[in-house]
Amino acid sequence: MTNNNMGIIKKGYFNRRFRWITVTILLVAFILLLSGMMLILGNTKYPTSIVIRVLFGEQIQGATFAIGTLRLPRMLSGLFVGIAFGMAGNTFQTMLRNPLASPDIIGVTSGSSVAAVFCILILKISGNLVSVAAVLCGLLVAALIYMLSKGGSFSGGRLILIGIGIQAMLNAIISFLLLRANQYDVPAALRWLSGSLNGMQMKDIPGLFLAVVIFGFVITMLGRHLKILELGEQTATTLGLKTDQTRLLLVLSSVFLIAFATAVTGPVAFVAFLAGPIAGRLVGVGTSNVIPSGLVGAALVLGADLIGQFAFDIRFPVGIITGILGAPYLLFLLIRINRTGGAA
Repeated sequence: MTNNNMGIIKKGYFNRRFRWITVTILLVAFILLLSGMMLILGNTKYPTSIVIRVLFGEQIQGATFAIGTLRLPRMLSGLFVGIAFGMAGNTFQTMLRNPLASPDIIGVTSGSSVAAVFCILILKISGNLVSVAAVLCGLLVAALIYMLSKGGSFSGGRLILIGIGIQAMLNAIISFLLLRANQYDVPAALRWLSGSLNGMQMKDIPGLFLAVVIFGFVITMLGRHLKILELGEQTATTLGLKTDQTRLLLVLSSVFLIAFATAVTGPVAFVAFLAGPIAGRLVGVGTSNVIPSGLVGAALVLGADLIGQFAFDIRFPVGIITGILGAPYLLFLLIRINRTGGAA
């Protein structure tokens, strides 16, 4: 290889790295802006100086309760839930080489939803027990989808089809539970199913934060392996990658992220579906977009919550807004796949 070719390769590498770093910094800055707006805006608008004083522990009548008790948990839960959905969605889509392979499309989030709705409507329980049940059921459903799709050898297409089928079954169960439930209990279940940051408390944050740190770190460390898996089973094996172990670790980490996030806020629609493709277009090819996907997910949740709170006469849960954003993209993607004969 000539020096000229080496120079071109190095220049391309540094250009891709520069673009990745620039996009990541801009996303972080945008998230900080959205986070600040969530703390400032509300029934009472507080100046930035008051917000900073409250965050540093100063007691200010009215502001301490509004910012520290109501707005801060809402902002933090939106931030960490967005990161969790974004990272997990990108992992599934990249690993299975299909933009439709999002956790909220292949049934992973529906497992958590069934458990939560059953607890709320049938067992009449709420709080941490609902979250625990949602996490456990989400993990069980994900394990079932993975085992059924494995067969003789792993197949991404089989996993997507099985996941869509199981999601349809679980959604039917949710509909049955809603129809059979006491009408006074249904609104609570519907609020949870819509995906909402309302009523978040600081006690909801530590578990979600730990899940994002631990499993997000695992996925980030396996980002290079994830790109190799995107090349296909045979290529990855030829390059010496232990595909089964790597894939299992990625799936488990992603499912834990989805389960914990869904347990806290409910299934916020289409964030996991949108974050990866948006991040991929921003950072371009040739670099890992695990971290950008998490940041895009956070920006989507925080931005959608601000829109839901302040853009209309009535306030909408964040999941309604993300659903409005995601549905047209899903239709566009299906039309594109149909026209290209299956290539997304």
